[in-house]
Amino acid sequence: MKIKATKKPAAEKVVAKKTRVCKAAAAPAVKPVKPAKTPVTFTVHADKGKEVFLAGEFNGWDPAAKKLAYKARAGVYTTTLNLEAGTYQYKFVIDGTWCADPENVNSVQNDQGTFNSVIEVK
Repeated sequence: MKIKATKKPAAEKVVAKKTRVCKAAAAPAVKPVKPAKTPVTFTVHADKGKEVFLAGEFNGWDPAAKKLAYKARAGVYTTTLNLEAGTYQYKFVIDGTWCADPENVNSVQNDQGTFNSVIEVK
C-alpha cells in the first residue's frame, strides 16, 4: 500500500519568515572632557642668584615643587603654570623665606598670621 502525499490547503501553509539577528552595537567610547586650562605666568623681582620657588594650592604648598627661572633681560624670576578655572592662594619662596607676591594686591590672611596672595583664573 502506497501512501500518497496530499497538499495542505493554502490556509494551513506556514510561511517561514527570515529574521535578522542584530548584534547589540557597542557603545561608543566616551572620552572624559578635561577642563580647559589657562596658562598663568607668575613673576617676582629678586636679585640674581637667589633660589626662587612657587608654592600654592595648585601644588600642595610644596616649597620646592616649581622653581622659577631667572630672566636676565627683565631682571625677574618667572614661571608659567596651566591652571583650571578657579581661585588659588600662593606664595613665593625666596631662599627659604615665604613671601606674598608684592605686585598682587589680592590677598587673604592665613592661619600663620601672614598673608597669601590670591589669583583668580577664568
